[in-house]
Amino acid sequence: MIDDGIEIILPEQRLRLWREGVPVCDYPVSTARNGAGEQEGSECTPRGRHRIRACIGAGCAPGTVFVGRRPTGEIYSEALAAREPGRDWILSRILWLCGEEPGRNRLGEVDSMRRFIYIHGCPDSEPVGEPRSHGCIRMTNRDVIDLFDRVGPGTPVLIRG
Repeated sequence: MIDDGIEIILPEQRLRLWREGVPVCDYPVSTARNGAGEQEGSECTPRGRHRIRACIGAGCAPGTVFVGRRPTGEIYSEALAAREPGRDWILSRILWLCGEEPGRNRLGEVDSMRRFIYIHGCPDSEPVGEPRSHGCIRMTNRDVIDLFDRVGPGTPVLIRG
């Protein structure tokens, strides 16, 4: 458990926001279909202590499409998805994570930040509550916008497997 910050519970596919030891928000998420793991290239969700390095997308419309952490000018739609069926959609907001444990999720071949591990929005047609991502933590657009408005850079994040 964490007193203040975000807790992600991989077996439950849940994200909880804590304030002074009290859960204030609880959201379903979708973590890696490959399970938990820290190795670069594994497409697994890294465990352990992290923090939010950057909050990206303030003021963007819900469904804004991001590539390389920059808005593309597109808003997600089923028509856009049909034109690009294999695309891994990063939508609405990005909370970019940085590992806090050298050798586990920071530095070298296990660096969460260099792996571009985010908490981000996904298409509303994608199920949450089951592992389906490429390593990131996916949320509904409504939920990631709500979470984004409650946290900031430096917020602790604990990912438990």
